[in-house]
Amino acid sequence: MGEAAIPAQSSDSNVEFVTLGMFILDDIDFGGSRPNVQNVLGGAASFAVVGARLVAERAHSQKVGWIVDVGSDFPPEVLDVIKSWDTNCAIREDKGRLTTRAWNGYHPNEKRDFKYLTPKLRLEPSMLSDSQVFSKTFHMVCSSARCISIVKEVLQRREELRKLGKAPSSNDASRRPVFVWEPVPDLCTPEEQEKFFAAARVVDVVSPNELELGMMFGQEGWSEDSESGRELVKRILASGVGPEGAGHLVIRAGKHGSYAYSKTQRLWLPAYHEPNTPGAKAVVDPTGAGNSYLGALAQGIVSDNRHPVQVVESVLAKSDNWKRATESSDERTHIAIALIFATVAAGFVVEQIGIPKISTSSDGRELWNGTEFTERVRLYTQRLYRTLEESPQMYFQTN
Repeated sequence: MGEAAIPAQSSDSNVEFVTLGMFILDDIDFGGSRPNVQNVLGGAASFAVVGARLVAERAHSQKVGWIVDVGSDFPPEVLDVIKSWDTNCAIREDKGRLTTRAWNGYHPNEKRDFKYLTPKLRLEPSMLSDSQVFSKTFHMVCSSARCISIVKEVLQRREELRKLGKAPSSNDASRRPVFVWEPVPDLCTPEEQEKFFAAARVVDVVSPNELELGMMFGQEGWSEDSESGRELVKRILASGVGPEGAGHLVIRAGKHGSYAYSKTQRLWLPAYHEPNTPGAKAVVDPTGAGNSYLGALAQGIVSDNRHPVQVVESVLAKSDNWKRATESSDERTHIAIALIFATVAAGFVVEQIGIPKISTSSDGRELWNGTEFTERVRLYTQRLYRTLEESPQMYFQTN
């Protein structure tokens, strides 16, 4: 087939995040509102990795794992960008095929049309390296049936490697990984409801956006302000999210922020670039923001005691409302902090067409779009602290 695999730079590192999303080069059609663009680094994989990489920071960049399929037409400058992230990336070259490309067409109200321009090459769990298959978290963008299949295959392959004595020596190797599932938009239809419920029961986080969730249940969209919206959440939680029903339904709602629901708690966080907020920038392009949100969420769940976590905890240390909302379970603290990271990560992605730009300051600090990830985490958390003290019920509710 003419395919050559360039292995990840540190294949023996302890991988914490892997996406099974595809790498795609995007052509974006803005419907006449601005000039169209081509050859944009994109696909669910790229954006999810950016989200995870933001949270991992340079110190843990090699813990972010993925696969990039490179065809004969792959632009070398895009490869340079990928390498600059220093992730655990397996680059597979095949000069006998074209790189996966797609067309994105935008309409008012963030509605998007999407189609592939070249044959896609789907990633399978069997393609992951041994270290990648023992990742602490997995991100998927796929149908319900494929979601169930991926979870089964990953767990089965881990068990086979354990029996062969090829599992990492860390305690984490024996734990079930965290599975984060993004339902593919095309299959968010009423006919898929039962399959959706079945898939939600095998993952730890299921995350449609508000339009996709509405379409799944025959509505134009979802809103927490409506009785039908609240009943829909109850119905999904009653069916179960996660193998033991302890998972989270995370609904991404664009400029309205995001909502996370479990059997015991409801969390709401405003968008980073919340309308009418001082310092908020105009949203240039929402492409990939949801993928980056979930990549950051997954990485955040397993980033205990690192610098970004310490930043959040230092700001919220004096908040009794935060303590009450998160003290009853370590898991709640993890998800709440991870949601903050996810929100900030999505804020970076919407500021330009394509992925945010990485650079290094004169004093050696890692910058994205000219600012440090943790500095934005600090600013967002300070904003959250002020409004949390005024209106805690807006953000946290315990069932």
